[in-house]
Amino acid sequence: MSQTRAIQGPHIRTERTTRMVMMHVAISLIPALLGAIYFFGIRALYLTGLSVGVCVFTEYIWQKLTRKQVTAGDFSAVVTGLLIAFNMPVTVPVWVLAAADVFSILVVKQMFGGIGNNCVNPALMGRLLVMVAWPGAVMNYVIPQTITTDAVSAATILGTAKSGAETGYSYLQMFLGEMPGAMGETSKLLLLVGFGYMCYMGIVNAEAALTYIATVTILTFVFGPQGLFTGDILMNLFGGGLIMGGCYMLTDYMFVSRKGKILYAVTAGVITAAIRIFSNYPEGICFGILTANCMAGLLSNLYRRHVYGTKKIKA
Repeated sequence: MSQTRAIQGPHIRTERTTRMVMMHVAISLIPALLGAIYFFGIRALYLTGLSVGVCVFTEYIWQKLTRKQVTAGDFSAVVTGLLIAFNMPVTVPVWVLAAADVFSILVVKQMFGGIGNNCVNPALMGRLLVMVAWPGAVMNYVIPQTITTDAVSAATILGTAKSGAETGYSYLQMFLGEMPGAMGETSKLLLLVGFGYMCYMGIVNAEAALTYIATVTILTFVFGPQGLFTGDILMNLFGGGLIMGGCYMLTDYMFVSRKGKILYAVTAGVITAAIRIFSNYPEGICFGILTANCMAGLLSNLYRRHVYGTKKIKA
């Protein structure tokens, strides 16, 4: 009987599983969740729990109906649910949040083949759906309860600055999270604590995140509202969702090489900065990262690919 030997592909193998990676990402988001509860009340916990539950349930039902392997327990849907909730104001209607969850998991993730096959970030696409379909639901921000006990509506820091008005918040308040904004993006301190945990566990590429954040802050400083080199670096860094976008939504595993990741981060940063500088929209993170997601195939052709092995030259 002839024997055949399995051909091993040139792939890097590791004991790290998708479930392990996503579990660590979920753990890293716990500080930001606690901050959301502290700043915006117990409703932040209810909405986050609902978002996670809808995402996991949607993935489970879809895979059962289509008779695919059930991966609802790999924590990827949990992370998507957390990030979708974190991108919403605490005033978001329950049904709007649920619609974003179902769309992100069912359309953006599962209909493209599941985790690793989706071409764009599911959580950001969920936010984009709400921005297009129900813009009022995702723009109704409130002042944190640590500043006032009343649910007072307010524009974001960047939105206020874009209109030319005084923001009324110090850089320290922006860094700590005492400002209007989405539930999970306000406290930069707690987001960085979680990001530090991911870096320590070795599951995230800090260089890409830092490149993206630096690109946005440098460009918005150079092309400031009053002319060259008049931008407010700290406001652009702490006044919106730049930290959360760079640390948690840019860092999808889209490229293997260091050059590819840097090119991807710079591209997303340039687009984000251009939107902040030249458009009426004050943020730009959602569009910047999603556009870079869609350009991944083009960007991959701009740097040298990995070569596995060498070709023998006949004598």
